[in-house]
Amino acid sequence: MLFKVIGKRMELSPPRVYVKDTGTPKGRGVFAARPFNAGELVEVCPVVLVRKSYEALHKELKTFAFHWEVPEGAAATQALALGYGSLYNHASPSNLRYETDAQALVIRFLAVRSVEAGEELTINYNADGGAAVSEDDWWFEEKGIRLLTG
Repeated sequence: MLFKVIGKRMELSPPRVYVKDTGTPKGRGVFAARPFNAGELVEVCPVVLVRKSYEALHKELKTFAFHWEVPEGAAATQALALGYGSLYNHASPSNLRYETDAQALVIRFLAVRSVEAGEELTINYNADGGAAVSEDDWWFEEKGIRLLTG
């Protein structure tokens, strides 16, 4: 188990992933240190909530922030995932999906298919609700980020 809740305290055990250079223009990525089965929990990341609209975030933070659902009428909120959560690169389809937990203030990353040891772990920046697949690859263009080509 990657984490357990004891009263109001959450204990995290080290994830079985690591960061290294991808050898591509993407730079660093997160990789599986061991195989993961479809549906398996890969990582649980506590989040730091930032009560600002996405547009108001500093330019460097925009590529790391996750939109955080808030009740209607509440201030726009973004989340910065701790652990490896803000370091996962994009792919569509990706091999991970993620889900937010507003009560526990965490983001869970789960394998959507079998993942081999040494394989880069990815999430889909375009899909609503952290899904692994999206119809369109709009995220980078909308954010004004030009993709690097090798």
